[in-house]
Amino acid sequence: MSAPQNNSLGIWLMCATAFIFAVQDAMSQHLAGEYNVFMIIMIRYWFFASFVIVVASRQAGGIRKAAATTQPLLQIFRGVLLALEVCVMVSAFVVLGLVESHAVFAVYPLLIAALSGPVLGEKVGWRRWSAIAIGFAGVLIILQPGFGVFHPAALIPLLAAFMFALYGLLTRYAARRDSAAVSFFWTGTAGAVTMTLIGVWFWEPMVAGDWLWMGVLCMTSAFSHFLLIRAYEVAEASAVQPFAYLQLPFAAAFGLLMFGETLRNNVALGTLVVVGAGLFTLWRARQVKA
Repeated sequence: MSAPQNNSLGIWLMCATAFIFAVQDAMSQHLAGEYNVFMIIMIRYWFFASFVIVVASRQAGGIRKAAATTQPLLQIFRGVLLALEVCVMVSAFVVLGLVESHAVFAVYPLLIAALSGPVLGEKVGWRRWSAIAIGFAGVLIILQPGFGVFHPAALIPLLAAFMFALYGLLTRYAARRDSAAVSFFWTGTAGAVTMTLIGVWFWEPMVAGDWLWMGVLCMTSAFSHFLLIRAYEVAEASAVQPFAYLQLPFAAAFGLLMFGETLRNNVALGTLVVVGAGLFTLWRARQVKA
């Protein structure tokens, strides 16, 4: 009786996480439209790393235990990869907007399924391969290559999706020997060091009002990661993961209402195809494990 209750709580936590992630995306688009992307992400990572270090210091064993890993190169690469992926995705928000960026980025679960074989040695059956193929057909519907409206900028969120999928796979690979707390610590600290080395060269003054938005972005970033951790603590990953897709309609709503974006028919249709294929792969993976 307790498991369904825990899964229910986890689903609500994931829904809240998806909404806050969408809020972050909207604020990131606003700030990156006014200032350099690298600077914005650098400041965000400073706060994120501080949050990670505070969390680690309050746990048993402290920072020394949180940093203890037998695979430091892998953990550093994960942190660097995620930081760069965030830069790529925020750049996509500025160039394409929230609606189309998230429509293309929604393909990342399919990329995880496709790459889980060569990276993790997992078996992917014909049903999931079929869903992956259908999902990529949905991406082609969104991008419309060959119809005179395709723009190379549409490949930016596709690159972000590939980077995030690789990050997710490497996180699962790292989990074979490291705890989630260790991976979380390295994600924040390695990312902060990376963005500092890049971002300091692009520093520019920010008006007082935008510093307020920057502060809200940093605080919601830390809070969303806390909710995400709690969601996976209280519920099965397979139960809550499909609800992460809610970030797409939430972000699209912000794009439509706040930034005056439009939802083209091909984007709506392609998104439905991609999300449907992604949900099938999640369901099929759960069936195989069961």
